[in-house]
Amino acid sequence: MQIKEISKSVEEIESEAEKILAEARTKANGILLKAKEEAKEIISSQLPMDDIETECQKIANNARAEADKEIKEATVKASTLETKAGKKSEAIVERIVNIVTGAKSS
Repeated sequence: MQIKEISKSVEEIESEAEKILAEARTKANGILLKAKEEAKEIISSQLPMDDIETECQKIANNARAEADKEIKEATVKASTLETKAGKKSEAIVERIVNIVTGAKSS
C-alpha cells in the first residue's frame, strides 16, 4: 500500500467522522427547533400559564436530552473511526519501516 493510499484512507475516515458529527448536530438543531415550535403552539393555546410553562420546560428538556444523546453517539462513532485510522496508519508505517530496514515483519 502506498503512502498516498494510506493518506487518502485516513482522510476518508476523518471525513466520515466529521460527516457523522455534522449530521448529529443537524438532528439536534432540528429537535430543538421542533421543541420551540411546540412550545410556541402551547403558549398560543388557552391553557393556564402554569401548565404551559411546565409543558414547555418538559418539551425543551426532552429535546435537549435527545440532542445530547445524538451528539454523544456521533462523537463515539467518530472517535472509533479515528482510532481505527490511527491503528491502521501505525501498522502500515511499521510495515514500511520493516521493509526499509530489512527487518522481518510478524
